[in-house]
Amino acid sequence: MEERRKAKRTELKSKIVVKRLDSNTNEEVDIEIVDVSKSGVGFTCDVPLTIGAVYQSYLTIWTKEVLHAVLEIVRIEKKADTFAYGATFVGMPE
Repeated sequence: MEERRKAKRTELKSKIVVKRLDSNTNEEVDIEIVDVSKSGVGFTCDVPLTIGAVYQSYLTIWTKEVLHAVLEIVRIEKKADTFAYGATFVGMPE
């Protein structure tokens, strides 16, 4: 598979809750992070999400610090009974 990320991936085993921002739904979804880079995050989720959808997230990193970030879904792949997603950070504090 061709590498398309501009930044190096780092594995991060963590869970976060994402909340959709670009619609009136108040859906919260639990996801499991597979890897993260400075430009985006790869994760799995049992719930189908929409490509192009924008979600608010709170990401707990290895230092136990919680980062608020806005994610846009850019890739979806169906895997057995779950979905694999790729998302880019579209809003994040410095």
